[in-house]
Amino acid sequence: MEYIYETHLHTIEGSACSDTPAKEYIEHMKAIGYSGMIVTDHFFNGNTAVPRSLPWTEWVEQYCKGYEHALEAAKDADFDVFFGAEVCFQGDEYLLYGIDKEWLKKTPEILDMTRPELYAAVHAIGGIMLQAHPYRERGYLNTIHLAPNDVDGIEGFNAENPDYQNALCYQYGLEHGFLMSGGSDIHHLTQKHMGGMSFPYRLHSIQDYVKGFLNGDGTPVFVRDITDHIPFSPVADEKALTEVSQQPSLPVVIH
Repeated sequence: MEYIYETHLHTIEGSACSDTPAKEYIEHMKAIGYSGMIVTDHFFNGNTAVPRSLPWTEWVEQYCKGYEHALEAAKDADFDVFFGAEVCFQGDEYLLYGIDKEWLKKTPEILDMTRPELYAAVHAIGGIMLQAHPYRERGYLNTIHLAPNDVDGIEGFNAENPDYQNALCYQYGLEHGFLMSGGSDIHHLTQKHMGGMSFPYRLHSIQDYVKGFLNGDGTPVFVRDITDHIPFSPVADEKALTEVSQQPSLPVVIH
């Protein structure tokens, strides 16, 4: 039996670009075939929905509401909900797994950390840091920033990216020998193209995800259209997602 987990998800509570209350994800994601999800709202230095004028501890409390609301909604649903975050530097974003609210409260200096400093801080508490959608191109971006020395892996598939950008990410991952994840980057329940990580066993905590990812037990998977009701497929089996057909149009900077 496979267990599929959403690894990249945004709620209206934490992300300004989402219109979905956290509690509404539970039955929706279960119906698609997920066993659980990781809430990764945009952090203080990204497109957060939480006012930055709040005192730090109060900001963290509000930031974690999406995760907490989802966790409460899932308590009797046989569906796992874990906590993560998506932080931003120069448009390049990173998914953090293994951190929690209490660590954030006592680590306000996270806002001033460089990529290597954040990587070290997350590692120090047993967490991992993955670069999200490394080759993303959008109108608000003017450069692709890559940090191959400061990650435990990359998001090799992001359902919100065009195929060619995912293929660039996948090849980048292969070239560097990175472990890779898959995720939907879902903000709205209307999204049809979805992704995630498939494991041969159930995860019971975010620490299980961290351990399973580092062990290489997870397989990035995707589905083109959830309304077709077809099973998830391994990203590695889809040529359009793994073979580069187009080079990036933005300059690439390596940190």
